[in-house]
Amino acid sequence: RLLLENAGQLVLVCGRREPFLRRDGAAGLAVLRGASLVVGLDGCIKAVGQADVIRNQFSEATFERIIDCSGKCVLPGLVDAHTHPVWAGDRVHEFAMKLAGASYMEIHQAGGGIHFTVEHTRKATEGELFSTFQHRLDRMLRAGSTLVECKSGYGLNLETELKMLRVIERAKKSMDIGISSTYCGAHAVPKGKTATEATDDIINNHLPKLKELKLSGEIHVNNIDVFCEKGVFDLESTRRILQAGKDIGLQINFHGDELHPMKSAELGAELGARAISHLEEVSDEGIVAMARAECAAVLLPTTAYMLRLKQPQARKMLEEGVIVALGSDFNPNAYCFSMPMVMHLACVNMKMSMNEALAAATINAAYALGKSDTHGSLEVGKQGDLLIINASRWEHLIYQFGGHETLINYVIVKGKVVYENERCETMSSY
Repeated sequence: RLLLENAGQLVLVCGRREPFLRRDGAAGLAVLRGASLVVGLDGCIKAVGQADVIRNQFSEATFERIIDCSGKCVLPGLVDAHTHPVWAGDRVHEFAMKLAGASYMEIHQAGGGIHFTVEHTRKATEGELFSTFQHRLDRMLRAGSTLVECKSGYGLNLETELKMLRVIERAKKSMDIGISSTYCGAHAVPKGKTATEATDDIINNHLPKLKELKLSGEIHVNNIDVFCEKGVFDLESTRRILQAGKDIGLQINFHGDELHPMKSAELGAELGARAISHLEEVSDEGIVAMARAECAAVLLPTTAYMLRLKQPQARKMLEEGVIVALGSDFNPNAYCFSMPMVMHLACVNMKMSMNEALAAATINAAYALGKSDTHGSLEVGKQGDLLIINASRWEHLIYQFGGHETLINYVIVKGKVVYENERCETMSSY
């Protein structure tokens, strides 16, 4: 179906079916030079290897498309492990408040933040939400993301949470980009309720309804999320919700230890969480527990940067053997679609190496979503999701801050070219 020929560099990420890369594994990403790759009609990778070997092996085959990758780099499609992309209402005015010194929680308590977005999202129709969501996913795709985790969480009542999940389900069926969906009804405590009342409502009403819709085939949710935070959901409420989600077959993947140390990491490790996000305030014990439990840390450099928070301790996590993944945290509070920019910030502000950042935005982010058996690296049998960049070295994807618009030449999902950037043909990427 598709042949990519003679790439200057072909970045496999893993070469041996690793489900994730820890610090030691990420030290030497597998990179082939003068290599080709074949994707079959089923959308999966059939062969990766030296150009002349592939040419001989497929000398009799016919291809729908052949792309000459001479002087270019082929990489796995990027995986964005944490986004909030379904919402209505513009919060650009809050950016000025933050720049003037207002904290996240001050804006939240003044009726801004999540509650402002909830009010607008409740009023929006499903069609309106789908239209803006589609545009946002398109922008993510053009920035190189081929698999994105998408959360609900701006409804806080059953009706609006289901409306958001239906919008995500519709995009799963109609768009090329891969989606892992997350129920995040415990994103904030709804106005007029206590955290305990909100917890009971989620466990007694929301989750049974999700289970029913899953059985009828209407909505398939992959993950459960809770904002475990002081003044939001405490550790005990978080435990109850996550356990109830796990009981109906959802993967645990939640917000923890962001603004205050909450022992979220310890709780996640104990409950068998697949991933925990944020972790700016994680304890040393929490880091060790996550490493032992093979629970991924989804770090969000944009949030720490925009809210001027303490940076997550990426180096300490990597040295302790934690599986470190990255996400954009795209939402009205951190408006960034671009995983290349996220990787750049991770390297500069969190002291990750470029190899570690690429592993964190591919195989490890796929692992955080329970999808590293099919996504996150260029290996035979995996889904043919990849990028071709107009540069002789793959590091340009991270090095050029905000440069992806003229650097990413092709985005390919399941062997199908879903974005082709003509500007790359007419200009050098340097």
